[in-house]
Amino acid sequence: MRFLPTASCFSALALLALTACTAGPDYHGPETAGAARPGAQFARTLDSATAQAPATAAWWTALGDPVLDALEARALAANPGVAVAEARVRQARASLRSERANGLPVANASALYVHARVPGLDLSGSNDSDQSGDASQSDSGGSQSFNLYNLGFDASWEVDLWGGRRRGVEAARAQLDAAQANVSDAQVSLTAEVAQAYVNLRDRQQRMALAQDDAARQRDTLQLTEQRQHHGTASALELEEQRHRLEQAQAAILPLGAERDAYLNALATLAGEAPGALDAMLTTPAPVPLPPASVGIGDPAALLQRRPDIRAAERQYAAATAKIGVAEAARFPSISFMGLIGIGGAKPGDVFDFDKLAAIAMPRLSWSFLDFGRNAARVEQAKGAQDEAAAQYRQTVLNALRDSEDALARFGAQRLEVASAARSKASADRSAALMRQRFEAGTATRIQLLDAERQGIAAAQTLSQGKAAMTADYIALQKALGLGWEAPR
Repeated sequence: MRFLPTASCFSALALLALTACTAGPDYHGPETAGAARPGAQFARTLDSATAQAPATAAWWTALGDPVLDALEARALAANPGVAVAEARVRQARASLRSERANGLPVANASALYVHARVPGLDLSGSNDSDQSGDASQSDSGGSQSFNLYNLGFDASWEVDLWGGRRRGVEAARAQLDAAQANVSDAQVSLTAEVAQAYVNLRDRQQRMALAQDDAARQRDTLQLTEQRQHHGTASALELEEQRHRLEQAQAAILPLGAERDAYLNALATLAGEAPGALDAMLTTPAPVPLPPASVGIGDPAALLQRRPDIRAAERQYAAATAKIGVAEAARFPSISFMGLIGIGGAKPGDVFDFDKLAAIAMPRLSWSFLDFGRNAARVEQAKGAQDEAAAQYRQTVLNALRDSEDALARFGAQRLEVASAARSKASADRSAALMRQRFEAGTATRIQLLDAERQGIAAAQTLSQGKAAMTADYIALQKALGLGWEAPR
C-alpha cells in the first residue's frame, strides 16, 4: 500500500504560509530619556569643551604618548576579557543560525536490516508486502525466521503559523547585537583601565624620584645638624627631630615603590602577559601624559547612540519584546507535516526495486487548549522580562548621563586645581632661587637653603599628583562618553 502526497496537501500548505501572522508586540524602540532628546545639552560644561562629536576609537592618542599607544594596541589584541566577550559573540551567532534552522524542514535518512526468529508465525504471504520479509527457515518447533532490508528517509516541518519561529529569530538576532555591543563595552573599559594604570605608573615614578631627592636633602640637613650639635649650636632635641624627619622621608619612598611595581604588573596582565613581561619597556621614568587643551564631548543624544552598554541594554530590550511573541504563539494550535518514504523487502536487492516504494504524508494538528494556565503564565513571565529589560535600559541611560556629568565636573575642577598647583610650584621655585642667592651672598645658611629646596620638592609632588589626577579625570570622561571601541569589521 502506498500513500502519496496530493496536490491538495501542497495547496493547503501554501494557504497556511500566506495566512500566517506574527504573535506578540512589534518592537518600536525604547522611550528616549528627556535629558537625551535631540537638541539637549549636558548640564555641566567646560571652558575647554566643544560640542564637536568625539572620535569613537583611539582617544588615547590625544595624550601624545607613544608608549601608551603601544600598550593600548597590545591590550586590545591580547586581553583575555575582550577574548571572552568575542567568544560570546560567536556563541550568539551560532544561536541565531540555530533559530533560523529551526524554522526549516528536518530530514532524516535511515538504513535498516532486521533478522527475526518468531515462533508459530505464518509468513507465507510475506512476499506480497512492500517492507516485510520471507521466512528463510523453520525448525521442528514451528519457529520461523525472516530478514527485512529497508532504505528510507523521513521529513517533518512545523508551519510557523503564528510567527513564533520568526520571533525566536528576531530575539536571537537582537541578542547577537547585544553580544557585539558587549565586546565594544569591554574595549571601552579595557582602554580606560590601561590608560589609568599607565598614568598612575608614571605618577609614582615621578613622585618616587622627588621623594628620593627630598630624602637626600633631609640627609644633608641631618649631617649639618650633627655638626652644629657637635659645635654646641644645636640641641640634642633638634638633632633627634631631624633624624625623625629623615626616617619619615625614607619611609615615604617604600609605598611608592610598591605601587609602582603593582602598576607594572597590572599593565602586563592587561596586555595579556605575565607580570614582569613589560618591565623593560616601562621601567624608565617618563612624564605623566597630559590631556589636550580642548575636548570634544558632543551631546547626550549622541552619547546614547555611542555608548556600547546603552546599545547592549536596548538590544536586550528588543530581545525580551520578541520573546513575548514566542510565548504567545505557543498558546495557539500548531500544524506540522511529516512525510515517510521507504524502499525494501525480504532480499537485499529489494532496496533497489522502486516498485516496492512506500510513501506516507501525514499532516498533524495539535493544540494545548487545556494546559491549566501554563501558556498564560509563560506569556506573563515574558512580559515581566520585557518590563525588566525596559527598566534596565532606562537605568543604564541615567547612569550614563550621570557618569558623563560627573566626569565633566571633576575634570573641570581638576584643571583649575592643577593651575593652582602650578602657580604654587612656580612660587616655591622662585623662593628657592632667592634663598640660593642669599646663601651665596652669605646671608642665609645651607640648612635654610635645603629647607627652601624641600618646599619646592613638596610643591612638585603636589603638582605631579594634580597632573595625574587631571589626566585620570580626562580618562574617566572618555570612558563616560563611551569612547575606545571600533566597529567590527
